[in-house]
Amino acid sequence: MALHFESCIFSSKPQIVAPNSQLSGYHNPAKPDALHLANKWNFVQEESSNTQLYKTGNLSTNLSEKVEVVKNEVWKTVDESSFEGLCMIDVMQRLNIDYHFQDEIETFLEKQYAKYSSVGSGYGNHIHEIALRFRLFRQHGYFEPAEVFEKLTNKEREIRPELSENIKGMVDIYEASQLAVAGEDILAEAEIFSGKVLKEKVDCIDSHGDQFVKRTLEHPFHKSLPLFTARKFLGDFHDKNLWLSSFREIAKMDFSLLQFSYHREIGQITKWWTELGLANELVYARNQPLKWYIWSLACFSDRSFSEERIELTKPISLIYIIDDIFDVYGTLDELTLFTEAVCRWDITAVEQLPDYMKTCFSVLYNLTNEISSKVYQKHGWNPIHSLQNAWKRLCKAFLVEAKWFGSGKLPSAEEYLENGIVSSGVHIVMVHTFFLLGEGLTEENVEIIDGNPDIISSPATILRLWDDLGNAQDENQKGNDGSYVNCLMMEKPEYTREVARERVMSKMSDAWKSLNQECLFHKHFHSTFTKASLNLARMVPLMYSYDDRQSLPGLEEQVKSLLYDNFL
Repeated sequence: MALHFESCIFSSKPQIVAPNSQLSGYHNPAKPDALHLANKWNFVQEESSNTQLYKTGNLSTNLSEKVEVVKNEVWKTVDESSFEGLCMIDVMQRLNIDYHFQDEIETFLEKQYAKYSSVGSGYGNHIHEIALRFRLFRQHGYFEPAEVFEKLTNKEREIRPELSENIKGMVDIYEASQLAVAGEDILAEAEIFSGKVLKEKVDCIDSHGDQFVKRTLEHPFHKSLPLFTARKFLGDFHDKNLWLSSFREIAKMDFSLLQFSYHREIGQITKWWTELGLANELVYARNQPLKWYIWSLACFSDRSFSEERIELTKPISLIYIIDDIFDVYGTLDELTLFTEAVCRWDITAVEQLPDYMKTCFSVLYNLTNEISSKVYQKHGWNPIHSLQNAWKRLCKAFLVEAKWFGSGKLPSAEEYLENGIVSSGVHIVMVHTFFLLGEGLTEENVEIIDGNPDIISSPATILRLWDDLGNAQDENQKGNDGSYVNCLMMEKPEYTREVARERVMSKMSDAWKSLNQECLFHKHFHSTFTKASLNLARMVPLMYSYDDRQSLPGLEEQVKSLLYDNFL
């Protein structure tokens, strides 16, 4: 099958809901035209000859053989205390092939950490070594104190000015500073200093280097998805290391196999979505299965998680559809009935709902039971109560927003954000991710997950604030919408819009520090789950960076490249 784009994609966010007399979106002739725009970014399936598909069996065999060669002939020759090993790990991560070498990487870093974890003189004095070792340790869950950067500071605890001439070193420091947690002033200073230097000098660097620096400033590695950045990184990497050609071969084969998996998975999701019939029942709701799939692809980025990607896309689709019911279709009375039905979780409750809500509730009810059954069969744990409670919280949050914006009265900024963290839908995504993974299924962990912990609320905060910061109107409605910026300016009349936006940026920075801290210090959850949380946060800028036409050209470009382009 071949997949084709038709246009660009849009986002979802809370909107003003009109009073009951004006709220029957199903009968509002102004809304269908606006809603039609929501469904322009889609894909069309065509039959294609098998010759256009990769022979995955042979390719997979070749890949496995090449990985073994690298492990036995390349990796084993690397000294466990060498800086070269760190560079190799960094390249593996940036090429998105590190999961093939997970055991080797962890063994290497464990030995490095045992040797260099103190802030003594043995840590190294070279700016590249200090920054890269610090970043890799923290990325892999080893807490390395920020004080290692004191080697690079003067008596005033500021980065030494002469280091600004080392552009590569400034890039390394800027990358390392992205893994800061709250209270690490030296990393905050390092980020400001290195960022300022790189912005000032970017125009003085050769054309190859300036693109790399610009990409680093816009998309530092820790806050980016290697899935989307690997191809450009390989174009930036010109060192003639003996192992680079081997990594390139592995990356090319891996990318080809991933593309084949994506096409097959998208075909299955399209079939499920078409047979479900919700797109026909709710003709003005969003019909964007490819966009929904990209969210699940971010959470489950490794090739082995094909089944999990398909299953996660299903509840993600319902987040968007239910959001449209609250934003577009329902009166407040109808939305209240729908929320009550979800809270009762009784299939007989559909009899009280309008026809368009009956189908949606039935799909939600059946899908949740179906996923719970699959999790139980595979992992021996029935998550039905956790999934039910997550949907109940989401619908309650949607209803709160409907009442706020229907009344025309904005809440306080913190009230808005507290509710918006739930209405972002991130908790739904991460709860399903947790149970689909099936790792760490204990009473304690399930209780933590049900409580919307920081590992979930932090990316939810990033999503909600980034969406608000873009000040983009949803494709489905015209008029003003609620946002943290608007609520803050109402609460603080002395704030200009620019000041309010700076506050939002600061809050997003704090949310990232909180997420970093969760990944470093709280070991309740498996690393695959924390990676999913990080990847969801990393996906947010692509999903919510609008241009003047309210489209998402960056996301469209990345997804087209991911699905169609060769590696290099």
